[in-house]
Parts: sequence; C-alpha cells; structure tokens
Amino acid sequence: MPSPASPALRPAVLIVAAANLAYFGVEFVVALSIGSVSLLADSADFLEDFAVNLLIFLGLAWSARSRARLGMALSVILLAPAMAFLWTAWRKLAAPVPPDALPLTLTGLGALTVNLGCALLLATHRHASGSLTKAAFYSARNDAVANVAIIAAGLVTAYLWPSIWPDLIVGLGIALLNLDAAREVWQAAREEHAASP
Repeated sequence: MPSPASPALRPAVLIVAAANLAYFGVEFVVALSIGSVSLLADSADFLEDFAVNLLIFLGLAWSARSRARLGMALSVILLAPAMAFLWTAWRKLAAPVPPDALPLTLTGLGALTVNLGCALLLATHRHASGSLTKAAFYSARNDAVANVAIIAAGLVTAYLWPSIWPDLIVGLGIALLNLDAAREVWQAAREEHAASP
C-alpha cells in the first residue's frame, strides 16, 4: 500500500519536470548535430520524463483510482524512448558515421548530473502515491544509469573503437531499461486499480 504523499512531493515533481524539459533541449540539439543514436534516444527520454512528471504533479490531487489509471497511462509513455531508439538506429545503420566522441561524452556527463539530482530529489518520495511516484523515481534512476553508459560509449568511441556500435549498443540499452520500467509501473498501477474502491 502506498504511503501518503508529503507536501514537498508536488514541488519536487515540478522541479524535476522543469529540469527534464530544459535538458531535453540541450541534448536534442547536440544529438542532431553529432548524429548520436544514444543521445537522441536519451533526449526523447528527457521529454518523456517532463511529461511524466507534469502528469504526476497534476495527478497527485486525484483519487486513488484515478491515480492508478494515470499510472497505467504513464507506463505506456515510458515506451517512447524505445520507439525513438528504433527510428534513430534505422537511420544510423543507413548512414554509419560514428558520432563525435567529445560532445557525446560531455553531453552524457551533463545528463548524468541532471538525472542524479532528480533521482536524489525523488528518492525520499518513491513509496508515496504508488505507481505515480514510482514512475518518476524509476525514470530518473534509469536515466542516470543510461547516462553512465553514454559517457562510456563516448570514451570507447574516442579511444578504442571508432564506430557506430558503442552508440547503438547504448541506445538499445536505454530502450530496454525503459521497457522494464514500463512493465514495473504498469504492474503497480494495475494492483492499485484493483485495490481501489
């Protein structure tokens, strides 16, 4: 059973939404300029996180049943980065030029900073309001893991293997992380929906 939300949860979720929207713009521009599959998938993830956190901010005032329904909708939104990966991977395979390693690494480091800050802000609230806060916390946590992998892909591309494959492999990993998060949020939301009056 989810614990009640603290009064600090709504402002925290709004801060996380704003941070995700801001870094989406940064990462999207860099991804397009260097042709990075992993950064483009991650920028779609930032946009998805903005939408998730904004919906959570609004949904926290709703009934338990309505929040459970919103949790199910959010689990579907968590699939957006996987779709972005498929599209960008197809384009990258058609034009196999490795991304510029330095901007890839530095942008991944910036994304890691943003996502760690968001995950820390949400960590104390992850058991409140059930699937909603679980969705926000899992998104931030998974994103931080993905950003470490993006940094590693940049370093591998620069020093060990100058090809498209480190970037593509990390993009696939980001897609798989989000598929798993979507499954967990869907299950939690279904349980809440069944338990609510």
